[in-house]
Amino acid sequence: MKNLRFVAGIVFVLILACCTGGAMTEKTPLTGTLESVPAADLQKLLNARLFFGHQSVGFNIIEGIGDVLSEKGGRRLVVKETREQAASAGPGFLHSTIGQNGDPLGKIRDFDAIMRGGMAEGLDLAFMKLCYVDIQADTDVTAIFRGYRDTLAKLKADFPKTIFVHLTVPLVTQEKGIKPLLKRLLGRQVRGFGDNLARERLNNLLRNEYAGKEPLFDLARFESTRVDGSQTAMELNGERYYAMEEAYTDDGGHLNQKGRRFIAEQLLVFLASLAR
Repeated sequence: MKNLRFVAGIVFVLILACCTGGAMTEKTPLTGTLESVPAADLQKLLNARLFFGHQSVGFNIIEGIGDVLSEKGGRRLVVKETREQAASAGPGFLHSTIGQNGDPLGKIRDFDAIMRGGMAEGLDLAFMKLCYVDIQADTDVTAIFRGYRDTLAKLKADFPKTIFVHLTVPLVTQEKGIKPLLKRLLGRQVRGFGDNLARERLNNLLRNEYAGKEPLFDLARFESTRVDGSQTAMELNGERYYAMEEAYTDDGGHLNQKGRRFIAEQLLVFLASLAR
């Protein structure tokens, strides 16, 4: 009986080592606060025409933009949900859902269709976001990256007056403790492990392609970063990846009030640096 317990203990330790990986605290630079943005740059952003193609987390971010602007200086950004031509919409933050969740290539095609349907002609800034549900552990992230890269390259060439901004794919929180281990032993899905690793692989492709060359807002990096700049990096089978900070969500994936305000402020600061 003692030997059996000893063997069981060894097996458990091996499972723990192989399946969970370690957590490492890192620091990541934030883009700043809205108060740090020159008034002239912020006003240019508020007077610009922007378009954001998204799904549910995108609505969280848009809510956060309203929260941040109203709380910090009482400024207001006109927000309008539309797929029509930007030139007739006037200045503001235009947005629309794109495609269907679970079909990332379809979302990319839909964003392309909206741009080519007249939207891009009058835009200052345009960007789209995939959802965490679009990228799972078995997703061919290379194919998604190539589809996105090729589509955006053509849009950039065809609409040189529009600045196309790239976003990394958002994350989910990672289950901790004994529960995820038991789930894996039973063959059940565990939130955050393989799926977040796949998202990290795609996000690294995006970072390598665009960081320092074209505007890239690293949404995944900020979702995994606390307001003090500390960040938790995970490892699975020797590969490093990130998980969403638990304080930013109530359901493991969508942004709560704290999360949407933090992400929205970082996005506003970043976009203000691009507005002409």
